[in-house]
Amino acid sequence: MPEAGLQGLPRANVLGVGIHAIDMEEAVRSSERLLASGGKGYVCVTGVHGVMESRGDPELRATLNGAYLCVPDGMPTVWVGWLQGHHGMQRVYGPDYMIAMCRQSQLHGYRHFLFGGAPGVVERLKANLQMRMPWLQVVGTYTPPFGPLTPRQESELTQMVSREKPDIFWVGLSTPKQERFMARYLERLDVRLMAAVGAAFDLHAGMRDDAPAWMKNSGLQWLHRLSQDPRRLGPRYLKHNPRFMWEICGQFAGRKEFEME
Repeated sequence: MPEAGLQGLPRANVLGVGIHAIDMEEAVRSSERLLASGGKGYVCVTGVHGVMESRGDPELRATLNGAYLCVPDGMPTVWVGWLQGHHGMQRVYGPDYMIAMCRQSQLHGYRHFLFGGAPGVVERLKANLQMRMPWLQVVGTYTPPFGPLTPRQESELTQMVSREKPDIFWVGLSTPKQERFMARYLERLDVRLMAAVGAAFDLHAGMRDDAPAWMKNSGLQWLHRLSQDPRRLGPRYLKHNPRFMWEICGQFAGRKEFEME
């Protein structure tokens, strides 16, 4: 029987990571429920990279499994869900989820904060989003350093967030840095929903192009991303993709049990 996650939503077991077996509509609906309830939680948009990073990192795996939502960012995670009987599971692509939640702001007046990216990215992202959606309230932006925040920077960020009181705090760092940031700062910051959408910052800021729909739907978006940044992404894909295929075959063959801890 499918296992339920924190919200009673079914989860697919992808090498021990519980990926919520939902689609974009349910991801937005669940996010709105959290905002309406006044609770706190974070959303992990997780594909093969996040799953494989968690294989040797129990703390990261616990962070993914402890998310309010851990949604399927890539088609391989969706295919695993289908094979486990979650036939309604669909991809929840991070950049599309970000736009969907921003559009809901016209109805609900959500206030947004943008955290991440290289210098200049969040400013371009804010301008582009507000050009598309003039009603959008982006109440703050912050470009973090490459390494951890210093005590002074933590204080600066905390005060800024406390003053502006955003409903949604968008995190645009790389995996697993963005997931670790959310787990660490959710209770420290005066926000209700944190969401890590990684490459969505560069994409919506106009820093790079998105893959065509046919590549996304066929699970080949990684080739498009590789062509844009081969030096950084080549080693990642060479390391993770073959290992993912081997281990997921082992999971289905029963060679090894993967518990969603």
